Amino acid sequence: MVDVVGVVGAGLMGAGIAQVSAQAGYQVHLYDVDNRSLERGVQSIAASLGKLAAKGALSEDVDVVLGRIEPTTSLADLGMAVIAVEAVFEQIEVKQEVFRALDSVLAPEAVLATNTSALPITGLAAVTGRPERVVGTHFFSPVPLMQLCELVRGVHTSDATLSVARTFAERLGKTCVVVNHDIAGFVTTRLITALIVEATRLVESGVATAEDVDTACRLGFGHPMGPMETLDLVGIDVMVSAADNIAAETPGDTFAAPALLREMVLARTLGRKTGQGFYRY
Repeated sequence: MVDVVGVVGAGLMGAGIAQVSAQAGYQVHLYDVDNRSLERGVQSIAASLGKLAAKGALSEDVDVVLGRIEPTTSLADLGMAVIAVEAVFEQIEVKQEVFRALDSVLAPEAVLATNTSALPITGLAAVTGRPERVVGTHFFSPVPLMQLCELVRGVHTSDATLSVARTFAERLGKTCVVVNHDIAGFVTTRLITALIVEATRLVESGVATAEDVDTACRLGFGHPMGPMETLDLVGIDVMVSAADNIAAETPGDTFAAPALLREMVLARTLGRKTGQGFYRY
């Protein structure tokens, strides 16, 4: 019997998780609220697989991998999933609504995972009847190319659940790090947010340009991508939300989003997805 993975959200992250799951041999049920979102998600998966195939980096035909992905607008179709990964907008109320719905359709033994980068796992688990089977699986964008997966324990996450999540992520070809305490922002988001906030302050105050800050981080620290480029890739609105979540639980202003980022959110210059952020696309 082929294991079934449920993925909620056909945006950039959800589509990426669906793709690598299908590449790993899982049957994937990809859910979103409307067919248009699903069509965009499947198109992005097909394009990504096509690029891999052109490079000789895909072991099967594109159509074979795509054939393992079943788009659906019915959450009940995820009922056979051994693990369901939620990858919707980074807002706790939205994710909690998804978790309540998934909890009602999944088998009691199924694991419920969230792709959050900063929200508390315990707070999401609390709205379900299976808090011990809830875990954070923080993938990185673009999912098919990034090797890391951050596994995050909530207060009630069991060892068995963590083991299921690790087995799943490693089957997708990811290297896992475990976050043992459900601290806001976990490990990676806290580190990148602190860097991004300070980098933005330097740009905002005119100390250096966005281009020069990025060059300094790439050449001085060996980062593959500078902090302003990272902001544009992730989405400035997403990063402000993450910073706010961390700042709310952390004394001081280390993680306080600068005014410049909030202005850019209001202006809808959110980075690559809108064609304009710190750079133009």
